[in-house]
Amino acid sequence: MVGVMALIVVLSVMSGFHEDLRKKILGVNAHVVVMNFRGGIADYKGVIDKLRSIDEVEAASPFVLGQVMISKADAAHGVYLRGVDPAYEGSTTTISSHMKVGRLEALSKKGGLPGVIIGNELAAILNAYIGDIVNIVSPVGEIGPMGMLPRVRQFRVVGIFEIGMYEYDANLILTSLKAAQEFFKTGGSVTGVELRIKDIYRASEIRKIVPKVLGPAYFARDWMQMNRNLFSALKLEKFAMFIILTLIVVVASFNIVSTLIMNVIEKQREIAILKAMGATNRGIMGIFIFQGLIIGVLGTVLGIIGGYILCYLIGTYEIIKLPADVYYLSHLPVKTKAMDFVVVSISAVLISLASTVYPAYQAAKLNPVEPLRYE
Repeated sequence: MVGVMALIVVLSVMSGFHEDLRKKILGVNAHVVVMNFRGGIADYKGVIDKLRSIDEVEAASPFVLGQVMISKADAAHGVYLRGVDPAYEGSTTTISSHMKVGRLEALSKKGGLPGVIIGNELAAILNAYIGDIVNIVSPVGEIGPMGMLPRVRQFRVVGIFEIGMYEYDANLILTSLKAAQEFFKTGGSVTGVELRIKDIYRASEIRKIVPKVLGPAYFARDWMQMNRNLFSALKLEKFAMFIILTLIVVVASFNIVSTLIMNVIEKQREIAILKAMGATNRGIMGIFIFQGLIIGVLGTVLGIIGGYILCYLIGTYEIIKLPADVYYLSHLPVKTKAMDFVVVSISAVLISLASTVYPAYQAAKLNPVEPLRYE
């Protein structure tokens, strides 16, 4: 029971990590990103129209991306500046639903300094809040008499978002597409186009279709490709934890072996009587296998029930908190999957069944003459 419960909880936590990371990554990034080998995409509106003609594509939006440094007073931090169109960004990512203060549409306001939306972790680093003015510095600027001069521009904080993943909350800022184009001097071109598709697991198929639709000068990257190392590591870790924790069930199965061996020793006379009355070796063996199987099935059922209840409590009440700057998550996530329960149940029952073979065999080969000799 304890072994099965431990397996259920650990596998559910690993699935929860996988699910939570996937949601947060896809909340900030699109399912597919289309870019050009030449650098920027000038006719991005025409490109978007062509991409929307693909059946699986639900939405598309342009973006401009560059690495900059943001500063306020004596605090500074390196971040990625992403220029987005608020009218389209909400259809490709879920950043608008993660706004802690302000709204994504505030980037569209004209007049005065251009607006910028920052993450809550970055806001804490800079001591910045709504209405504060920050300086954004790009290391790539114009060449002057003293060499390359950095480009500096002031922005006003109009919103704060909280994804719950430190990497994004501290290292990503958003501004309007026009402001980013002016800051990076890209003219009317954009860095790429983000796509949102109906089935996220068909992203690799769409990635292969894009060059056929737009031409060989264009290429695409899907979310699985961009985060392959992370998700592969999680999958491998989940498998490793399953193997390691299965050893708990294996160790527990030795208790079944010892219980049945002691039972066989204690019931030698009864076994001899049954065999004298005509019971076959297979019948005697079946009795002890069935007894061990009942113990294994009962422990498995109780372990599954206990594991599910524990997963429910951890997931619902967020009992275990985590430092977001270390684990990227603010609490221990749990995701119960039917397949995990099925695999653990089958594994536990098979291990329990295997542990009954030796004691049952010992009982079956017992010579009925010896126990009855002195009766």
